[in-house]
Amino acid sequence: MKRLSFISGILFIGIFTIVFFAGQSFSQVTDYDGNVYQTVKIGKQVWMSENLNVEHYRNGDAIPQVQDKEEWDNLTTGAWCYYDNDAGSGAGKLYNWYAVNDPRGLAPEGWHIPSDAEWTVLTDFLGGAATCGPKLKSTTGWIENYSGDNSSGFNALPGGYRTHDGYFSNKGKNAIFWTTTEFNSELVWFRNVIGSIPDVYRPNYAKDFGLSVRCVKD
Repeated sequence: MKRLSFISGILFIGIFTIVFFAGQSFSQVTDYDGNVYQTVKIGKQVWMSENLNVEHYRNGDAIPQVQDKEEWDNLTTGAWCYYDNDAGSGAGKLYNWYAVNDPRGLAPEGWHIPSDAEWTVLTDFLGGAATCGPKLKSTTGWIENYSGDNSSGFNALPGGYRTHDGYFSNKGKNAIFWTTTEFNSELVWFRNVIGSIPDVYRPNYAKDFGLSVRCVKD
């Protein structure tokens, strides 16, 4: 009888493990440069759980790295940079919206940059934009007391941003992601996961800002 109880306990634990992971199925995707990203299924969507870090469009054309402030400010074509122009910044590349919107494709094959509506599907599934920030935020990389529990598996990294005039701000405090949806001819909707509060903001920025990018599966 003792042996039977022990076996039953193992079976129960095994079933619990399967159920636990049923809400979050994990896989990988590789970009043009060979970078491998972890992914996570959240609701009916599959998202990258890492920031995009590619240097080429899907057709193989290079995306310029632009470090100079004045050059960045005057761009009307795609570009990327590291935060503080430091390759060791640890949160992937920052892209302007021209790279996000380029018809050559920034996302890996079978993936795309999410629209404003697709971001809303994500935040609604996680309980609404007013409260879901901790579920999205990574458990590391944020300044003290700003980390989340990452219960969604999204793993939002606080990469900060680059302003239109080339300055860098808020690394460790904000994880800010582009959408593909224009507000008007000059501004684009984005999502701001803020370390100090549970909200996920939905403002709009100029197209020449540098923000992080996440991709969602087609």
